[in-house]
Amino acid sequence: MATMDQCIKALEGILGDLAKNPAAAGLDRSLSCRLTDLDQVVLGRLNSGAVRDLHAVPDGPSVPRADIRLTMTSDDVVSLTTGKLHFGQAWMSGRVKLEAGLRDVLRLRKLL
Repeated sequence: MATMDQCIKALEGILGDLAKNPAAAGLDRSLSCRLTDLDQVVLGRLNSGAVRDLHAVPDGPSVPRADIRLTMTSDDVVSLTTGKLHFGQAWMSGRVKLEAGLRDVLRLRKLL
């Protein structure tokens, strides 16, 4: 099981690369990544070509609902950054869950 620090660093890398992609220009969305094995949710914002304000909160009913929501284990988020796990394959197999509005999913599909 990866640590919360490893997960936040991994998410900064994954989401930062996504935010810098020209196809992400103009996106301003709240983000969350639920880490099922750590019982934590990492919250942040995709805005102006960067990911901002990533921070972890305990999982629970009081966690705000983000525009773009990911769910995975801590090891999977780290594996995505090391190249051991490909996002598309993980998504198709159910290891990574992505929830967002249809417009965001279509836009994210171009980025991933």
